[in-house]
Amino acid sequence: MRIERDWSGADDDLMIALHARRSAAAIAAFAARYPQRPLALVLTGTDLYRDIRVDESAQRSLLLSGRLVLLQAEGIHELSPGQAAKAMVIYQSARPLTPGRRSRRYFDLALVGHQRPEKDPLTAVRALLSLPSDLPVRLFHVGGALDAELARQVAQLGAQDGRYHWLGALSQPATRQRIKRCHLLLLPSLMEGGANVLIEAVTSSVPVLGSDIPGNRGMLGADYPGWFPAGDAQRLAQLILAAARDPQYYANLSRRCAERVSLFTPAHECAGVCSLLEMTR
Repeated sequence: MRIERDWSGADDDLMIALHARRSAAAIAAFAARYPQRPLALVLTGTDLYRDIRVDESAQRSLLLSGRLVLLQAEGIHELSPGQAAKAMVIYQSARPLTPGRRSRRYFDLALVGHQRPEKDPLTAVRALLSLPSDLPVRLFHVGGALDAELARQVAQLGAQDGRYHWLGALSQPATRQRIKRCHLLLLPSLMEGGANVLIEAVTSSVPVLGSDIPGNRGMLGADYPGWFPAGDAQRLAQLILAAARDPQYYANLSRRCAERVSLFTPAHECAGVCSLLEMTR
């Protein structure tokens, strides 16, 4: 097995491509050279909720691929009946971590994601500013400033509240350690294909408050009690306040996340990949 950014043209038995638009040239070349060989495509959030709707190369990738892999269950609704017939869900995984030692003085929130519009960090910071000033809460924001203007807006807003802490980009192990020491993960994204950070939180016994978008619902279920309308900072603030002050609500979030943990284990992901390989034979 090899991992390549661009297909080298080697005599490969099969191809598993990531991203319909970005891998379009590789998919087309492999399909043209080896039309009878298995070709599977893993669909990301930008594939499902943007590119396959408008981009001809992404649409052609769907046509050429014999198998489609979704990273969460609700992605199936973005596909035509013919495309859905060759689709399967493989949840990504994370190694379970023991719960971290959490502050008894503060109710800590984690916001993880590089600063770009799809992640919508402004909604999380606006929610923080809406919380009562005497609520002992801290928001730890992990992620690089990929969009300079957005990062400027976030910094300007965050400077109004001493409870906001931007940590910048951290390594994956350091990020996981930060998450597991927090009481909640905030996931206000406008677009997700199946957020790995949600998996990292749930497998560390950290419940999630997330935007009510298909990519999030497909991970924890449409009836999960921690969803808020995308971009609605006031509703997010209400849910944070409830989680901080209502032990029953917080316990319900934790229980619902724990019910999904088995979907996000390395063994479950490995079984899904093995099934994919069996299907492509």
